[in-house]
Amino acid sequence: MASLAGILKQQGYLVTGSDQNVYPPMSHFLKDLSIPVLEGYKAENLHPAPDLVIVGNVITKLNPEAVELSRLAIPYLSLPQALQAFAMKGKKSIVICGTHGKTTTTALIAWVLENAGLDPSFMVGGIPLNFGKSFKLGGGPYFVIEGDEYDTAFFDKGPKFLHYSPWLTVLTSIEFDHADIYRDLDHVRQSFQKLIHLIPSDGLLIANHDDPVVMAEVKHARCPVITYSLESGGDWKASDIAVREDFTFLKAGNREGGILEIKTPMYGRHNVSNLLSTLPLSGFLGIEAENLLKGLETFQGVKRRQEVKGEAQGILVLDDFAHHPTAVRETVQAVKEKYRHRRLVAAFEPRSNSSRRNVFQEQYASSFHRADLIMIPEPPMKEKIAVEERFSSSGLVEELNRKGLSAFYFADTALLLEEILRQSRAGDVVLFMSNGAFDDLPGRMLARLGGISLTEKKIFDS
Repeated sequence: MASLAGILKQQGYLVTGSDQNVYPPMSHFLKDLSIPVLEGYKAENLHPAPDLVIVGNVITKLNPEAVELSRLAIPYLSLPQALQAFAMKGKKSIVICGTHGKTTTTALIAWVLENAGLDPSFMVGGIPLNFGKSFKLGGGPYFVIEGDEYDTAFFDKGPKFLHYSPWLTVLTSIEFDHADIYRDLDHVRQSFQKLIHLIPSDGLLIANHDDPVVMAEVKHARCPVITYSLESGGDWKASDIAVREDFTFLKAGNREGGILEIKTPMYGRHNVSNLLSTLPLSGFLGIEAENLLKGLETFQGVKRRQEVKGEAQGILVLDDFAHHPTAVRETVQAVKEKYRHRRLVAAFEPRSNSSRRNVFQEQYASSFHRADLIMIPEPPMKEKIAVEERFSSSGLVEELNRKGLSAFYFADTALLLEEILRQSRAGDVVLFMSNGAFDDLPGRMLARLGGISLTEKKIFDS
């Protein structure tokens, strides 16, 4: 929603917004764009009446502004409808979908196209560091967009990605998630089946061969399918993966015998897998190998995706968006492999609609085995979840301790912060994981250590 607000502001519209709780990095992003955001939802926020209201998918039909919207009969659209109407018309859509890796892969593909001189438009659910903003309206023929399987709005319960007229689609993974709107994995698969059916015969589907659910679904595509893999079997396959200092090095080969030697600052098997999707995409779009390789080498990542927030007293602080058990496991493993000679302290906030439910209670117990020290607070807003469906942070900590791991439970984030400061020592890497603000624990920890975040340093230096 913040990205769309930025697009509309750039097009010359007067844009305002309402939200219950705005937090970094999007709060800073909106402030920099001079887009005012009213705190809390109130009927009076729609007075004077705007010409158009765009309704985000967190808004229920009983929301005070939704009720007032109906009473005033103001025109309204969902986010995907507004994107189609104001930004995507006349462009060929490159839609990046999957349970994991959408944001980073979308940002990476946008950067590869930018580096190749294709001047893409894009919208991504994070802030790519190469661009410094989460959207761009380019003059080229392509619109790169993160395709979300979450529902569209209270008046449209279908997934958002069905609105994006996919022409070229990247499918990274399919797992059960969003337990608040999907019943089970089969229900999730139905949404992806609809997406795959929308890709025209002259388009392309790029699929992760290592995901068996993905491979089962792409058999029904009407368009050509090209696969990539870390294991055997993909049309493009990675080999000789090595992490050295600040870069990952690998080779990627295709079935025709072509070999690319790749250097990238991205690390972790999940990121290398996502990176491989750019190889068939570049071939399909006619991007020269030299431009592709330069884009992969110069990609700086996305805020809150394994983002280095700063270092103080020899303690490195990272911030990450991971919340699904698979994403937590892959992130912990990637960080441990990157910083293999340092102790890893992992703090995880079960905040998403799924992670606050006990649907993933058992899976999380297998997500932290590479961490040396684990800290988990009580889920926020747990009162919104039925007692019998609630996730148990204390139960997870008990299970982790039974597995021989060193894990600690906290009633709130304030207690967690005090303990993580007490136990951390020089040489540690502290990894914070949450799909929310996590009460700004990364920034608060750096401040308590007498350090300064890299974001603050850039502002100070400028």
